[in-house]
Amino acid sequence: MPVETNNKNKLKQPKLRQFGGSFLILLTLLLLLNFIVPSLFGPRLPQVPYSDFIAQVEAGKVDKAIVGGDRIEYSIKAETPDGKSAPQVFLTTPVAIDLDLPKILRDHNVEFAAPPPNQNGWIGTLLSWVAPPLIFFGIWAFLINRQGGGPAALTVGKSKARIYSEGSTGVKFPDVAGVDEAKAELEEIVDFLKNATKYTQLGAKIPKGVLLVGPPGTGKTLLAKAIAGEAGVPFFSISGSEFIELFVGVGAARVRDLFEQAKQQAPCIVFIDELDALGKSRGGAGGFVGGNDEREQTLNQLLTEMDGFDANTGVIIIAATNRPEVLDPALRRPGRFDRQIVVDRPDKIGREAILKVHVRNVKLAEDVDLGNIAIKTPGFAGADLANLVNEAALLAARNNRPAVVMADFNEAIERVVAGLEKRSRVLNETEKKTVAYHEVGHAIIGALMPGAGRVEKISVVPRGVGALGYTIQMPEEDRFLMIEDEIRGRIATLLGGRSAEEIVFGKVSTGAADDIQKATDLAERAVTLYGMSDRLGPVAFEKVQQQFLEGYGNPRRSISPQVAEEIDREVKEIVDNAHHIALSILQNNRDLLEEIAQRLLQTEILEGLKLREYLSQAKAPEELEQWLRTGKLSPDQPLMQTLLV
Repeated sequence: MPVETNNKNKLKQPKLRQFGGSFLILLTLLLLLNFIVPSLFGPRLPQVPYSDFIAQVEAGKVDKAIVGGDRIEYSIKAETPDGKSAPQVFLTTPVAIDLDLPKILRDHNVEFAAPPPNQNGWIGTLLSWVAPPLIFFGIWAFLINRQGGGPAALTVGKSKARIYSEGSTGVKFPDVAGVDEAKAELEEIVDFLKNATKYTQLGAKIPKGVLLVGPPGTGKTLLAKAIAGEAGVPFFSISGSEFIELFVGVGAARVRDLFEQAKQQAPCIVFIDELDALGKSRGGAGGFVGGNDEREQTLNQLLTEMDGFDANTGVIIIAATNRPEVLDPALRRPGRFDRQIVVDRPDKIGREAILKVHVRNVKLAEDVDLGNIAIKTPGFAGADLANLVNEAALLAARNNRPAVVMADFNEAIERVVAGLEKRSRVLNETEKKTVAYHEVGHAIIGALMPGAGRVEKISVVPRGVGALGYTIQMPEEDRFLMIEDEIRGRIATLLGGRSAEEIVFGKVSTGAADDIQKATDLAERAVTLYGMSDRLGPVAFEKVQQQFLEGYGNPRRSISPQVAEEIDREVKEIVDNAHHIALSILQNNRDLLEEIAQRLLQTEILEGLKLREYLSQAKAPEELEQWLRTGKLSPDQPLMQTLLV
């Protein structure tokens, strides 16, 4: 179990949280003593109007008077039944400054004087200076404690790293599969931590830092935990974003505190996840100035700690990121991160090994073939496969099965790839017919294209957010390159659905929007990134910005309007030729298109041997081979408009 580095501070937390309450209590007590207590325990005098007081003076009844600026206390002699006089004291408040009052009192022989100075007046003066700061700090501390930030405010510069004691990460190398090359590199670090003398005697130095780069979900964090678990050394885990705060200098203080703790427990491993949040290149401009200053100071402190004047003996830094291209060059140089280990998506053998790890505690039926599942999941990372196994187990439990069967895994793959099945989304007859011909068009063209994979399933059952139907193609082997003719075949397959709608209905629907977007993007990358245009040549017009993150991260370089026009012309020609071939294939297999579509409308799903039997009858047109080889069509080929007729 992880042990927090600031446990001592946590023990003082209740006392610190009483800080604001103590101020407020002390202030309240002082106010009670100075104002409320005298009014409660002082003598209560009868109050009379000022006019009555003057009348009593003129009648000769007043004996003594103490005249203050805002109050007058006076006594009247009263005769008791036994003939003795007992003075009665009254209180009145002057209406205004009466300048004739002293003369009236002297004329009627009234003894008068001013009130004596207040011996405790200094308390009020002191409170007038002390109370406002006490109120401010008391309210501030009270609000901080209400938000749970009392201890954090006093330990803001402390590292937030979670410390795992020796070997207590719960993960070892057998728990990490599918990344054999990365494990082989990291085993050397484990051996150094266990047998450091063997290396130091030869003068060898272990790498100070190891940078794990790769797509999300491939097991970078898991590998770091496995290193600590195998080596049996303390393991500090922290995210790069935990260093950055609003106040400048806090992040640098946390870096210093982290390395001070690590040096005290050396040999140890410090793992920084999502390093790009901390180590972005300092050359960028823009953004919030204060935030940039804080991040840069934090990065500078990290650079100093990793390769500064004082060596960090026995402290190995392991960091993970999926954006290595944005890291500062000073951070990636040898002496800081000496090694960069790519943790990429696993191949078929790796996926099968990962599946074996995740099914250890899952009851499997005899028909489950992990090798077949690995073939059907190209591009899946370790996290995706873990999710796949869990989805299959949930499906088996939902159907009250004693074990997970192969059908559960097949359904789980479709869930992960296409989304949840939505039987509640009922299509009308026109929509269902359009979707059926659309998907069959994809399947027939995909069956004739090289490197496209085997068509496994066609369905008109809606899934996910916007998929009204889907066609599943499974590659028969892992592929790491796409040949030029395979790219053309992929574009033609994407346009197969729209082409089928054109041939059958003579009009198109909105269902091909995603296919057209993907086909256009692929054609544009072929021209601007892969250099597959004969007219433009092997020139890259795009910048690859995100190596391991998918998305639209490839803006074009600065090019002239003439080159941009030529790029657009080339992209349109590629897409138009692929569209022509798709129409030609479907026109050449018009009867087969109709037969499969009608069968699909009856059953809603076609898969397995029956589907492959249908698709084996597909015939390629004469111009297909030439188009796949050159990307061009013969001048005597009929126009697309003729095919539509």
